[in-house]
Amino acid sequence: MKKLLFILVLFTSLSTAKAQRFSNIVYEDFVYVDYIKSVQFYLNGYELSNPMINLQDQNPLLLLFDDLNNQVEDYYYTIIHCDMDWQPSNLNEMEYIDGFSEERINDYEFSSLTLTPYINYSVSIPDRNMGITKTGNYLLVVYKKDRNPIPVITRRFVVYEPKLLVDGQLVRPNKVSKLRTHQEIDFNVYRDPKFPIRSPMQEIRAVVLQNGRWDNATIPLKPFFIRPQQLAFDYQDQIVFEGGKEFRFIDLRSLRRRNFNIASIERGVDGFEVYLAMDRARVREPYVSINDANGRFTIETQDQGDSFLSADYANVLFSYKVDQADIDQDPYILGAFNDWRISEDYRMIYNAALNAYVLKIPLKQGYYNYQYAMVPRDAEERVPSTTETEGNWHETENDYTVLIYYRPFGGRYDQVVGFATINSVRNN
Repeated sequence: MKKLLFILVLFTSLSTAKAQRFSNIVYEDFVYVDYIKSVQFYLNGYELSNPMINLQDQNPLLLLFDDLNNQVEDYYYTIIHCDMDWQPSNLNEMEYIDGFSEERINDYEFSSLTLTPYINYSVSIPDRNMGITKTGNYLLVVYKKDRNPIPVITRRFVVYEPKLLVDGQLVRPNKVSKLRTHQEIDFNVYRDPKFPIRSPMQEIRAVVLQNGRWDNATIPLKPFFIRPQQLAFDYQDQIVFEGGKEFRFIDLRSLRRRNFNIASIERGVDGFEVYLAMDRARVREPYVSINDANGRFTIETQDQGDSFLSADYANVLFSYKVDQADIDQDPYILGAFNDWRISEDYRMIYNAALNAYVLKIPLKQGYYNYQYAMVPRDAEERVPSTTETEGNWHETENDYTVLIYYRPFGGRYDQVVGFATINSVRNN
């Protein structure tokens, strides 16, 4: 008994050692330095996919990023297993990693024929040197190796094993006030005799994401009721999301000609300046169905051959027309390209001469989705809202990802045993 207790204490201490080593990180998608740009993390071959992989086939995830310092650095990476609340789990790294626990990023190339020089780094996860043996939530950490590691990038990803079948659909919201503005999701989890669950109410939880976003995901939900072969998540007014509107977009694939919504392009000695046409609030405009990327972005150039090494950077000026400045809240630009984060780098400033909010940010050539969100200045929780800037429509096309977590009685970590994507249009 004492030996078993010693082993458990040892494993627990080892599992917390790595988390303590990176005590200055946040368990979110985050970029810690301003010279790292254009971070992409997706299933290899599917640039618009969420970073989620099947444990059974482990088609790798691909991480790409640019270092605008244009000086080769020794970047390393590791992964941390987390529970469903995105805190370090009780597993030791030897229990979920097959191979080395950290690796140097050896694949990098210098940009070619660009006015803005950079180095593009890439790494596949997992690879032959670092395999993954357990399902669950993971945090990828890219860092500079030192006595105290210096983090530069963190990225969330999920490893799942489809042991339970999940299906669902869009339903009409229960509240009349949300019928035209919100989307509600109902789904079922089908039990498998080969995978017995003794106490579903205690052992099963579900999380739902809209368009791959963790910042507005649902809290972990237990089944609403249980049938002999089915766990029903048929909540009333709980798995409900604002419908939003199809995303605004910028087509920066060419800096030689103006694409839609671009007012002008200027080439200077130090780089390109792109001025977008002035945007306005869309809350009073009727809903229009257009194909978008649900907030995501891609890197691509039509001016050169290699999209990752020949795509240039441009300073892009956004402007948002208003009748007058708001004294209580500020507009921010949001999208996957900035991890949906409310930061000063993406806060717009009021320009009285234009009677508009403006912001200039560097973007690599590609196709970007974005939206404007208002954020209260003095609120305790600075939660962004697109209700005033974009509006909400129940017809909007959105993707919803359902993740099923399982922790049996006495289990030490949260397994991901079910996965499904529900589209608000195709599954309606």
